[in-house]
Amino acid sequence: MSQHTIVVPDIGDYTDVPVIEILVKPGDEITKEQALLVLESDKATMEVPADQAGKVISVSVKIGDKVTKGSVIAQIELTSSNPHASPSAPVATSASPVTPPSKPPVSIPVPAGSYQGPVQHDCEVLVLGAGPGGYSAAFRSADLGAKTLLVERYATLGGVCLNVGCIPSKALLHTAAVMDEVKEMGKHGIEFGAPTINLDLLRSHKEGVIAKLTGGLAGMAKMRKVSVVRGLGKFIDAHHVEVSLSTGHGQQLTGQKEVIHFQKAIIAAGSQPIALPFMPSDPRVVDSTGALLLKSIPKRMLVIGGGIIGLEMATVYSALGSRLDIAEMMDGLMAGADRDLEKVWEKMNTHRFDNIMLKTRATKAEAKPNGIEVSFEGEKAPATPQLYDLVLVAVGRTPNGKKINANAAGVNLDERGFIPVDKQMRAALFRSISKCVPISTISSLLEILWVSPCWLTKQCMKVMLQPRQQLDKSLILMRNKFRPWRIPTLRWHGLV
Repeated sequence: MSQHTIVVPDIGDYTDVPVIEILVKPGDEITKEQALLVLESDKATMEVPADQAGKVISVSVKIGDKVTKGSVIAQIELTSSNPHASPSAPVATSASPVTPPSKPPVSIPVPAGSYQGPVQHDCEVLVLGAGPGGYSAAFRSADLGAKTLLVERYATLGGVCLNVGCIPSKALLHTAAVMDEVKEMGKHGIEFGAPTINLDLLRSHKEGVIAKLTGGLAGMAKMRKVSVVRGLGKFIDAHHVEVSLSTGHGQQLTGQKEVIHFQKAIIAAGSQPIALPFMPSDPRVVDSTGALLLKSIPKRMLVIGGGIIGLEMATVYSALGSRLDIAEMMDGLMAGADRDLEKVWEKMNTHRFDNIMLKTRATKAEAKPNGIEVSFEGEKAPATPQLYDLVLVAVGRTPNGKKINANAAGVNLDERGFIPVDKQMRAALFRSISKCVPISTISSLLEILWVSPCWLTKQCMKVMLQPRQQLDKSLILMRNKFRPWRIPTLRWHGLV
């Protein structure tokens, strides 16, 4: 039989990635796409699959070795059934016992789709949204052998989190933390001069962090043969999605549309900032995405909303030199956090704000030539309207459930756009208003179900690592880990 050398495939921009686990040994029979080893970079872990089936002759790496694209993993003897094997290879006369193929997951049948038009793409699993929930689901689906397709509105994978959310804000918060530490060194007898801020370089640093992470995801998708269609997806029926193709850095639509046929779908469509209806359409009024652009450093800034996003961006702009007011309707900041934690935060951050207006809300805003004039009402409301150079609206986020035309697929939505699901996180597809049938054709991921920050724990990972035939068994998210990256960093844990 002929021999074949298996090497590390294209893994994006990663180089010298450590091997943390080897899954095969000499003498093992392997199948095509079977995982051979596990790599772990500073940002992700990934399995490296076999590109051919055969018997392992030798393994060329060990745990702790660092590999790059093209590094030799193993030498195998190709099986006779392999189309690339030598035509003269002898056929084995004594075959090992053949394990019967596993039965596919049992699903309650759903009606065939009503759409009968042309289809540009066909897949087993469609993932709508390529944020942390979506791309993780797509990669796992591909690892299990399913033909997988991702639909994403942004130019790069990662969704809001990597492109215009968590990652850029953490990059800027790190800068703010270093600037604060330098100021504190005066108490140690070491003093530095006032910083000189180059906004262009700061923005470039932030964009470089984003590019590194999204580039790594692109390599992981390519390695797993996950197809990506860029655009805004909407369901046509329970087996078809229409994608309005987008271009550019944002979500500019090209006017072209493509239709995808799928067997199963995972909804990971995320959320969007809530807009206040009385706010003027003005570049000096921004949401979190606009605040992250860092177009300028305002002298006076208003943050409407005392939650995670508002306080994180307040920290960044304060470190850069802005003076801030914050207006919060509730009687405390960081809703959901223990009040003792809030006191710790306030002790370290009160100096950032000229006014912390609790039990107070903005009621009116008007664009003036010299700023945005905002009126307030409530317990700590100023007697007169206040003028600001920049207003950040950070009053929360709303799920995108209503934007994907989920009803066309028979997916129930509540009045806020959330998708009710069972313990297996499967959506209830309705056949009539009074009767809902939970089925596994449409599954909803965390961004629609639970908009607050969540990370999968080891219990969830154990379920994700089960064989394909086990994936229809119950999946219960065990814990919610909440880690706002403000200064100081606060963390708390609890049941979902």
